[in-house]
Amino acid sequence: MATEENPSVPDPQGTLGRLPYDLRPPTKSRFVARVWNRDDPRMFPPKSFGWGYTINFYWLFHLATYFRAKHAASAGSQG
Repeated sequence: MATEENPSVPDPQGTLGRLPYDLRPPTKSRFVARVWNRDDPRMFPPKSFGWGYTINFYWLFHLATYFRAKHAASAGSQG
């Protein structure tokens, strides 16, 4: 998910059984980028260490903004 447009969204190390994993030692910047990142549109990004998903708490605390952004994206793609 890390792109030239959005380098603050780190990629997981790989996938196993369709779930992402990252067994690299966690860093503070990767942890923050996964659990409090307004630039990552996912509510459930990959864990910063381990197998599976975690919660992007930024979007949990800003649910109205999250759903407005999702609605705007879907309305823009339909028209």
